[in-house]
Amino acid sequence: MSTNTNPSVIRSIAVTAEDVITAVETNRTSDRTAVLRVTPPFSGRMRARLHVRQDGEGETDSIHIPPTELLDESVPSYPRPPETEDELRSDPDMTYSVENHRQYHEQALDQWRAEATAAIRESLSLPTSEDAPEVTVHVLGDS
Repeated sequence: MSTNTNPSVIRSIAVTAEDVITAVETNRTSDRTAVLRVTPPFSGRMRARLHVRQDGEGETDSIHIPPTELLDESVPSYPRPPETEDELRSDPDMTYSVENHRQYHEQALDQWRAEATAAIRESLSLPTSEDAPEVTVHVLGDS
């Protein structure tokens, strides 16, 4: 029995918004590399799942999609604590405290997650070759 390792047969991929957001956050907040992975055998409709690359991981026939490739350009930058601290301190209607900063930062993260979820692209070219055809992206579950 042979398995199809030709990614050109893929017409669409399905992802969860949670996997996409988690992968982006992992890449922005740690030294680990997270991707959305599509594994053979390939067919017209495939599922892309969260995968954190391991040290020494060898080459496979799997397709690794950088999570930012699934987001359109409208997504704002990921909020970092120093930036949200500056925003809070510059707001004349807010008083800075560690607790206020924590709450403000959590709100900024929630807002970013909502905006990033809404900005998941409807299609993309898989990172398999320069002339890879566009595939449709379907978001599974609640968005």
